[in-house]
Amino acid sequence: MSRIQERLNRLNGDKALVTFFTAGDPDLSASKEIFFAMEKSGADIIEIGVPFSDPLADGPTIQSSSQRSLQNGTTLKKIINLVAEIRSQSELPIVLMTSFNPVFVYGQKKFVADAVAAGADGVIVPDLPPEEADEFLGYTNEKQLDMIFLLAPTSTPERIKWVGEISKGFIYYVSLTGTTGMKTALAENLQEKITRIKNKVRLPVLVGFGISTPEQAQEAARCADGVIIGSAIVKIIATCSDAATRNRNIADFISGVKKSLTHSV
Repeated sequence: MSRIQERLNRLNGDKALVTFFTAGDPDLSASKEIFFAMEKSGADIIEIGVPFSDPLADGPTIQSSSQRSLQNGTTLKKIINLVAEIRSQSELPIVLMTSFNPVFVYGQKKFVADAVAAGADGVIVPDLPPEEADEFLGYTNEKQLDMIFLLAPTSTPERIKWVGEISKGFIYYVSLTGTTGMKTALAENLQEKITRIKNKVRLPVLVGFGISTPEQAQEAARCADGVIIGSAIVKIIATCSDAATRNRNIADFISGVKKSLTHSV
């Protein structure tokens, strides 16, 4: 059983909180501090974003963080080394979220082997659809790296069933069409969509895109198994030049969200 599965199984009815930050923003040393601030304040799983110059689904907040990271010289190899450093001090599940291009350039097989050796537990590649993922899935399945696929409001019953069969760890439900970012309200038909998916898949279904407050997290968790929050955290990082203030603000925000997910249903 993977660390992701173990963590989700241990929640005992509470809902999972998955948090995201872009590696290398503002720098890799800060990224390590940010990870541990997230862990200590209640994150169950942490997604580490790999910056890319032309991402598929990132909104302006995360795109800007990627640009800052790339300007700092962040590379996929350095991020894998960061994972290894973190893993030496933490058992919290780590998921790498990356566009396919950096993986392709690095080498698919080598990326999976190096990521697993460093201690990564899962990977999300938003621009690698199931139809084109056979080779990569072969490597991830061999090395037991959880490949987490996305579903969207437009996903057909056939795709829901297919993704449910090939995904590992959890299903990432993109609650809104479009790009990531902070929204003022959740999709009106969220419960209907999540229920339809949960009736067809065996894995936990976690909701991402547009969740930016404890209230929105609690609302989404009434029908889902947990939430994924990225842009709201990346915005905190971008607006705090002082490291201590940044880490404290991240911890306060995550603690508030986590509290809203405890026995929220």
